[in-house]
Amino acid sequence: MAESERESRVPVLTEVVSADARRPRPAVDAATLEALARELERAVLSRLGPEVDRVIEERLSRTLSKVLGQALDGVRAELTVSVTQMVREAVAASVAHALQLPEHTNPK
Repeated sequence: MAESERESRVPVLTEVVSADARRPRPAVDAATLEALARELERAVLSRLGPEVDRVIEERLSRTLSKVLGQALDGVRAELTVSVTQMVREAVAASVAHALQLPEHTNPK
């Protein structure tokens, strides 16, 4: 190929890539890589943090609501049984007391 022919033609991709691969790349030291990694981590967390918090709060809220609802149902059932038992005992004690009163205090 003549010199003017080489200068006027467009290089093919493999020529561009191989020429780029031969160029020396600047070295990055460990401290710079560590700083970049920390900055990337900070950026990702700052963008994802609010969404992660929202999802956790939503799931926690659902779980707490469910568990508290079940606990409240259990307490309500226990309270109903306890109050019913106390009323029965109070009525029985009142009736027993009334039956033990002397004859002159019992109106006939």
